[in-house]
Amino acid sequence: MAATPWFEDPSRDPREAVAAALAALEGAFGQVGGLPDADLVAFTRESEGLGRVVDALRVRAAGEVDARSDLMVKERLSAQHGCRNGTELLERLTGASTRTVRSRVRLDTRTQPRFALTGEELPAKQPAIAAALQDGAIGLETAGLIGTMLTTVEHRADPVALADSEAWLVAEATGHEPARTFDEVRAQVLAIGLSLDQDGLEPSAEEAAKRRGFTIGALRNGLHPVRGDVTPEAAGTLQMLFDAHSNPAVRFGTHPADTEAGEPWGPDETVPDDRTPAQKRHDILHSAIQTAARAEDTPSLGGAAPTLLVHVAAEDLLSPTGVASIDGIQTPVPASLAHRIACTGAVQKIVFDNAGRIVRLGTKERLFNTHQRKAIAARDGGCVIPGCSIRASWCEIHHVTDHAKGGPTHTDNGVMLCWWHHHNLERSGWGIRITRGIVETKAPPWIDPRGHYRPAPNAITRRRPRSPAPPRAPAR
Repeated sequence: MAATPWFEDPSRDPREAVAAALAALEGAFGQVGGLPDADLVAFTRESEGLGRVVDALRVRAAGEVDARSDLMVKERLSAQHGCRNGTELLERLTGASTRTVRSRVRLDTRTQPRFALTGEELPAKQPAIAAALQDGAIGLETAGLIGTMLTTVEHRADPVALADSEAWLVAEATGHEPARTFDEVRAQVLAIGLSLDQDGLEPSAEEAAKRRGFTIGALRNGLHPVRGDVTPEAAGTLQMLFDAHSNPAVRFGTHPADTEAGEPWGPDETVPDDRTPAQKRHDILHSAIQTAARAEDTPSLGGAAPTLLVHVAAEDLLSPTGVASIDGIQTPVPASLAHRIACTGAVQKIVFDNAGRIVRLGTKERLFNTHQRKAIAARDGGCVIPGCSIRASWCEIHHVTDHAKGGPTHTDNGVMLCWWHHHNLERSGWGIRITRGIVETKAPPWIDPRGHYRPAPNAITRRRPRSPAPPRAPAR
């Protein structure tokens, strides 16, 4: 027979139990680092169980404080402590956020006995969750996930099916060894929620779509925050693009033929990339946006294709510390950025003198035209840096010999580079040259200390599997 939880023992002061628990745990924090592996695993599981019990207590306490602070109570607890309501009192008592204390109160409301107008005691709305909470078998996040879904569909679901689903979901979340992960439970909750909703998926999807939106925030610490909510199809499309262009890094030099200078980069070789996943997603999204700006069917702006204007003074253009500005953006940017982004057809560079007179205007001659871009795309097939999977339509065209240094706007002087590799080419250590129409790249010294130029990936080699290197004669 299971022992009665101390918080259901009327003879035990709960404050004494909490004090005893704290005393028993004193010094435990400093001992965790010295536990053997097996003991650490056991301790982690046991401390999580303890945390669930404590969480259940915090939910019960929050619910009770809120109930005693209700407007219908004559001597409201919150008013006795100079607070407007129970939420404010809980915030001051716990230091937790408004969202956290309200979620605790909601969970307690759903898992505590109710009373009818006649005074008759009724069971909790979600008794299975209530029992699991009291036993310390379920965490707050999982309890809230299941409880919120049940509350959302309760007015449209069959009551018997609703109760059965609650019991089943709680059993799935607590009755398995090894335990279900939170993501596994969430997938089950979503599936059960759809099956319980008798109105079907379409109305809820339409309602969700009304809340879609995207906002670019004000400049903060040199970056513009973005926030919003996107529809499932938009999120799925973005995730597909992110997944397609986020490849794991593989080191060079694994192929025997790589020991010879001039051997082309293999299609299975990628460059170790120190960007975070979030940074990669930003760069992929930036490339997609630039592609949309260049597209022929993009709506015009002011009678022309949407064009990003970059303003720069003539003296700043030649200065290593010069600055430029981007139309519509408050923060200044390095003048070197004006050189780099001017390679794309969606950007136009405007140079002013000190008096504000326009002395130079980026023209189509400075940019690769449509026919040249198609030819370079057909040759390179995408970003020429080995291992980069950004497709040609998303790439910018880089002048191998800079236009400011006399480099021509010609197919033999232009290569495809993705936004990230283009904007970081000087710092990355990669070298690019074109020899008799063949694009060649040199890896940074930390990848290839020999500094050899090798043929870059192109449209042909991307499609053709690499043949294995011929066997070498044994050394004599």
